[in-house]
Amino acid sequence: MRRTLRLAAPWVRRLRVTGLRMRLAAAFTAVALLASVLASGISYVLLRRVMLQRAQDAVLNDVRATLAQQVPPDLPPDVEPLVEVALEDALRSEPGRKATAVPVLGHGGPGLPPPGLLDVPVTSEFARRAMRGVVFQRVDRNGTPYLLVGARVSTWPAPAEPWRTTPPMVFVSASLRREAADLALFTRTLLIADAAALAAALALALLATGGVLRPVRRLGAAARALGEGRLDTRVRVQGRDELADLAETFNRTAQALERTVTELRAMEAASRRFVADVSHELRTPLTSMIAMTDVLAEEAAEDGGGAAARLVADETRRLGTLVEHLIEISRFDAGAAALVLDDVNVADAVGATLEARGWREDVAVEGPADLFVRLDPRRFDVIVANLAGNALKHGLPPVSLRFGRPEGEDAGGVRVVVADRGPGLPADVAPVVFDRFVKAEAARTRSEGSGLGLSIARENALLHGGTLEAANGPEGGAVFTLWLPDGTAEELL
Repeated sequence: MRRTLRLAAPWVRRLRVTGLRMRLAAAFTAVALLASVLASGISYVLLRRVMLQRAQDAVLNDVRATLAQQVPPDLPPDVEPLVEVALEDALRSEPGRKATAVPVLGHGGPGLPPPGLLDVPVTSEFARRAMRGVVFQRVDRNGTPYLLVGARVSTWPAPAEPWRTTPPMVFVSASLRREAADLALFTRTLLIADAAALAAALALALLATGGVLRPVRRLGAAARALGEGRLDTRVRVQGRDELADLAETFNRTAQALERTVTELRAMEAASRRFVADVSHELRTPLTSMIAMTDVLAEEAAEDGGGAAARLVADETRRLGTLVEHLIEISRFDAGAAALVLDDVNVADAVGATLEARGWREDVAVEGPADLFVRLDPRRFDVIVANLAGNALKHGLPPVSLRFGRPEGEDAGGVRVVVADRGPGLPADVAPVVFDRFVKAEAARTRSEGSGLGLSIARENALLHGGTLEAANGPEGGAVFTLWLPDGTAEELL
């Protein structure tokens, strides 16, 4: 049955700040924000230019029209003050404007209006430029923009009567407060529009990236499921784009992987069955052969010879040990190994193991006599026998076995340390010392084992939920450290 992977609900998934979705959304939002700011900036500049140009043209045209209407070509001298008053009144007719007429000085220089008559001061440079025609200047004073206009009446006096008074100069200050308020309102509108555009861009970016990255998340979850061993995992293929092609490729790859792994598992299971069957078939004849070779070796020894018979007996026993190890390994591979826990006195169990194999005088045992641990006594016997036998066969005396409670208040169970004074573990053997059929013949005085004893010992330790580690001691020799936890009543089930 194929398993099609589905993503969790959106509220279950947490949005990572540094995730690809956030980076894509940030990039899309930045592009949208840049475009919005550019459009707003260009709109602001163009509108500001149009508004100021319109206000400026209105004031200038008004000044020119007023001069043309209020100043006749020929004017008697006795009415000159009246003309100046008329000019000021006409130029002040619009709200926000102030105007004044200033006579030209006697030496032909420009006159300056007294302070306070206009909203902004008039500089000498500006007055000199106004002598040559209509000039203007935008001035910001106390946060308020103004337009300052200067002009000189050019139609008075008449050329035929040069003795008349020199024509006056006119200065006008027009407030641009209304235009500034309109620009401020436009600026606030643009900011609100930019904020709305930013929020909309972010929402659309999250929606768009979610649609793009959803298949990627499915593929990631499917890949993790494959890594966890669920080889029937597949992803749904939606659409006809590149992501759909990637999903189809993933499904084909997963299908090929499932087929290959299934074949390998079948081959491995067949190999395990073959080893188990062969080992079981060999056990009965080997038992008979061991008994017969022992008898033959004893009879040959009584006749004063029997070296060949003893060699055959030893090799037959070794073959029997190998068959027993293979049967034990096949149980671990098949998952048929189980614990039968009991309360065990560690000192008695260690002593019984060494006594049964004749190693009591060869191994120095150290540990408390009243230490009880709940474990499988048969498998504990196998572990201790393999560790002690390995030290005796491949190391040098003295061989020591120390046991006791492990260090640390929270640690329970039993800790067993087996050490020898041999050459120790070579650097290339130490990482693989618990692998099957591993031997270090170049570093050992003899190599009589099957290469499965340490592997079986570690499997038994793992079955208890413990650990078995190997290292070289500070004074030389190999040191094997076993830790087995206290079993519980639930583990018997």
